[in-house]
Amino acid sequence: MKRNVMARKRFAATVLVGTLVAGSLAACGSSSDEETKGSTTEQTETAGTDTNTATNTETETPKQQDPLKLNIMLPIFKTNFPKDDSPVAAQIEKLTNSDIHFEWVPNASYSDKLNITLASGKLPSIIYIDNVKGASFVNAAKSGAFWELSSYLKDYKFLSAANPVILNNSSIDGKTYGLYRSRPLGRNGIVFRKDWLENVGLSEPKTVDDFYNMLKAFKEKDPDKNGQNDTYGMVLVKWTGGWASGFDTIKLWFGAPNKWGVQDGKLVPEFETPGYMEALRFMKKLYDEKLINQDFAVYDSAKWVDPVVNNKAGVIVDVIDTAARIDDKIHAALKEAGTEVPDDQNFMDVVGGVTGADGTLHTLPTSGFAGMLSIPKSSVKSEDELKRVLGFIDQLSEPELQTLASFGLEGTHYTKSGDFVEPSKDSVLLESEVEGLNQMLTFIPETTAATVKQTPLRLKQTALIKENEQFIVPNPAEPFISEVYSQKGPQLDNIINDARIKYIVGQLDEAGFLAAIELWKKTGGNDLVDEMNKLYAASGGK
Repeated sequence: MKRNVMARKRFAATVLVGTLVAGSLAACGSSSDEETKGSTTEQTETAGTDTNTATNTETETPKQQDPLKLNIMLPIFKTNFPKDDSPVAAQIEKLTNSDIHFEWVPNASYSDKLNITLASGKLPSIIYIDNVKGASFVNAAKSGAFWELSSYLKDYKFLSAANPVILNNSSIDGKTYGLYRSRPLGRNGIVFRKDWLENVGLSEPKTVDDFYNMLKAFKEKDPDKNGQNDTYGMVLVKWTGGWASGFDTIKLWFGAPNKWGVQDGKLVPEFETPGYMEALRFMKKLYDEKLINQDFAVYDSAKWVDPVVNNKAGVIVDVIDTAARIDDKIHAALKEAGTEVPDDQNFMDVVGGVTGADGTLHTLPTSGFAGMLSIPKSSVKSEDELKRVLGFIDQLSEPELQTLASFGLEGTHYTKSGDFVEPSKDSVLLESEVEGLNQMLTFIPETTAATVKQTPLRLKQTALIKENEQFIVPNPAEPFISEVYSQKGPQLDNIINDARIKYIVGQLDEAGFLAAIELWKKTGGNDLVDEMNKLYAASGGK
């Protein structure tokens, strides 16, 4: 396959990312991760003709390298996804001189699949790591299972401009075992049905009480005006205790810390703080009153937005940019039903958060990245092959390839309106041929893809994401790598996650939840707290 020769102007601006960081991401991203990047320039050398001789010399073209064979494991947020031979994937292969097999894993079960894959030793060429500080990955990285990339990044057009703060946030003991996927810090918030809020006569929520009243009205006041009692307030997805659970945002409204808090100069786990317990009581109230889906503990994140699109639920607590994507899906559904409305009629709205008792917003930040792409040594065996894989990832940051992986092929998956992209309203086509491909994009150092028209909703999203940065709650233990957690992290997390679910659904009372905390301590939690505080003290308590 002959590669195109492409030259692209480099964007000069770098993404400004603060140093405040949060706990690990899960996903939403997920449903909410939609960004992309492009393709590096390959130079073609030819042997020149010697004009000083009478004999003609043939121009020689160097032999084209064989396509780079890649197996890439990525999360997928839909039940449909691009196949290896789909048109967009084929064009990416053509432009990058690659032969790609995509191993798609449902986002809701990605963490489990990752752990199984790491344990098996049968790893793909590129693997997405959702929790870069998780025990399984940390142990694998420290044992030499992944390439350490620090010394290589300088040799690549885009990767050389990686943000040093985010590289540090995603590192293990200061070493770079993967390429972070850049994300804004202030991305989390509340997404809700604007038309429903108007139908029940309420205003944009400002406080926790407003938020509760909105959920209650969405269940009890027939917000979709169909005359039936068939709606509820908020959709939650499979409960993992990770960044995308919804609770990790909501708990901050009640004064709980982000993973770890500081009391009397020492680190304490979030679940030992009064705010955490208060937030759990609030979640139990929502469950008892059926204001959230009763199957939240097993509900697949691939279906997260479906109840909102289908007029069953009105709220999602997730990344703010979910709003525009849901709005697009509602418009597409109306068009398919023959009841199309103008594109500037928005059904969704967003707020950055609501205030609790202290009257201040508290927002869950990202770490400046949503997981990272790592390269296993067992599948990429030589340094030469590593450099080709890095070149592939770097090339995806070119504008043409970023646009391709984000929106597909012009004329098939989108059209151009001036400088803007207008995606097809055929959601089945987009899911089967485009959506998900952006999961392999790093956006290092920035987004270079074409953009969709900046509607009032999208402009509001962008403004809120920036505004949220001043209200984010950092995790003071974010930089630390714990030996105890590396050995016992999944076991410790499961104790708390299981107890939290059981408390919310009424299978445990508060005494039972406190007993679970005691079990956590005896299982290794006390050792973890001691170790984390030693690391915290060694860092100067900052």
